[in-house]
Amino acid sequence: MSSTIDSSVISSINGGASAAASEKQKAEDLRSNFMTLLVTQLQNQDPLKPMENAEMTSQLAQVNTLSGIEELNQTLRGITGQIDAGQALQAASLIGRGVLVPGDRVLVGSGETTSFGIELAAPADEVQVTIMDGSGQAVRQFNLGALAAGVESFVWDGTLNDGSAAPDGAYRVSVQATTEGRAQSHTLLTYAQVGGVSSGSGGPLLDLGATLGRVGLQDVRQIL
Repeated sequence: MSSTIDSSVISSINGGASAAASEKQKAEDLRSNFMTLLVTQLQNQDPLKPMENAEMTSQLAQVNTLSGIEELNQTLRGITGQIDAGQALQAASLIGRGVLVPGDRVLVGSGETTSFGIELAAPADEVQVTIMDGSGQAVRQFNLGALAAGVESFVWDGTLNDGSAAPDGAYRVSVQATTEGRAQSHTLLTYAQVGGVSSGSGGPLLDLGATLGRVGLQDVRQIL
């Protein structure tokens, strides 16, 4: 699978500076127009009814408030841009790497199996794993014992219940996790290799192939 970085990811990194400069120019133009209007108002006011100090102070305060808000917005845009650029670079560094994301698939090929994982919200006393073939038939069962909360990765040895080697193909994993006899909440994780990166509305997307499609960085539970 070829490793590619979508051009929109690079554009999102390079486009931040020009956008910030444009917004800064707009703010400067707005302040300039405000001051022009204020000076014009002073020049054309009725000498018998000059602008009172309170009114002058209020309008100058508006200028300072506008300036402060724009500086804060500019700072926040800069921070957001740095976060976006950091996520894009982080995503690009994952190309060619293996990751665990939500899913229940395990692949068998040439005597090797892909990893799978389990994410537990709380510790479990016992975790039972069942491997099923394409027809949904259970072909292997084994116990992982007690597991702590968090993400753990495992590798099925590729053998069936009768000790023979599993034929090449795709299998599904099912897990039953219990604590003191009660079912424990968990998320199954499947292995995939990152083939490319593209840009999405919520940030960079990792291309994990035709089966899993594209996922966000937040979906990656572990890097292998």
